This record gives sequence, structure tokens and C-alpha cells, in this order.
Amino acid sequence: MNRIKILVVDDESRMRKLVRDFLVKKDYIVLEAADGEQAVDMFVEDKDIALIILDVMMPKMDGWQVCKEIRALSNVPIIMLTAKGDESDELLGFELGVDEYISKPFSPKILVARVDAILRRTSGIAKEECLTAGDIEMDISAHTVKVCGKFVDLSYKEFELLNYFVVNQGVALSREKILNNVWNYDYFGDARTIDTHVKKLRSKLGECGDYIKTIWGMGYKFSVEEE
Repeated sequence: MNRIKILVVDDESRMRKLVRDFLVKKDYIVLEAADGEQAVDMFVEDKDIALIILDVMMPKMDGWQVCKEIRALSNVPIIMLTAKGDESDELLGFELGVDEYISKPFSPKILVARVDAILRRTSGIAKEECLTAGDIEMDISAHTVKVCGKFVDLSYKEFELLNYFVVNQGVALSREKILNNVWNYDYFGDARTIDTHVKKLRSKLGECGDYIKTIWGMGYKFSVEEE
């Protein structure tokens, strides 16, 4: 089985070494970049990078700009690291297509657990599995979505969220349940995390965004039938 390649981007060499050492123990191949420009160059040159761990505050090009550059090229999963605790930073990260958001200081073991969870979901899905819901078609193995016959570009997290909605059609889902299943860990933040993703997903689905119904005070329900 081919070993999975991860790009760690941080201007602090000690932080890169800490993350690298824990990832190497799990048999991941780790590439390192010391600034944003180097990170983008490395990603463009290496098509086998399966996940990026990205610091926010860096010289030459910060993490937000790196994320924009990467998202213009790929939906590769991105875990953002930041020393800031401002909720607005976290929401900005999700708006830019960040899949996970971890504030420093953090437990390296927790970080690796997040990495494992993301990569397990992207590599452990049965081949040739397709889902349909109304005018939405999802190819799980290819990680693609069509709406009314046209491909729609979703981030990794948006795809996982849509997949969860489609699989649970007609079921009222609390925000807590969605977070615990799609993010695969207990999330103790507020509801804006899931609401931000739902808003973006609805927008990208166009008229099919109406399939995602809001249940006020609770969460959401995915239903193709008019209610």
C-alpha cells in the first residue's frame, strides 16, 4: 500500500519537527515548507500530496492567501493552525475552504487523530458508490458532484456534509450530531461552524440548495420533496 504524503507548512522549524515526528510515527510521508510561497510551489510540483497542515502567520505569504491559492487548484483537505483564538479567524478559515481548524497550543496526538479521520474518510469509501437525490448526483469514489447534470466544485468538508445529508434524507439532524459525524470529533464551539458550511453548500447547489431545510432551534433536514 502506498504511503500517504502530507505537507506541513510553518515558519517555526521546531513546530514543523514536532508535527513531523508524530506523523512519521504513523508512517506518513511528511514534506515541509517554511513559508507560504514555498508551500504553494511544492503543492503545484507534487500532485501526490493528500493533505496540508497550514499555519496562519507566516512570512512572504500568510496561511489565508496560501489557502486561496490552493483552493483555486484543488480541494485537497487543509488543516489550519493558528495562535489566535478569535472566532472571526475561524469563520474566515471555513469561508476559504479550510476543513479543520486547530488553535495553538494543541496536542500533537489530537492533530494526528484529525489527520487520520480525514484520510480514513477519503480513502476508505467503497469504489463505484454513487448517490442520487433529486437533481444531485454524487460519485463517492471520485469525490465529484453534479447538479442538474453539471459538475459543481465542492471543498472536502462541503462534500462530506452533502454526503451526510443525502445518506440521512428525511431525518432531522441536530447541529451537534452533524458536527460529530461529519467532523468526526466532539466539537464544543457554537453553531456558526455548521451554519457557515451549510450556507456555502446551499449557494453552490443553486436551486437544489432548497433541499436543505432549516429546523429552527435544532439543525437541518435534507429533503427532496416539497414540504
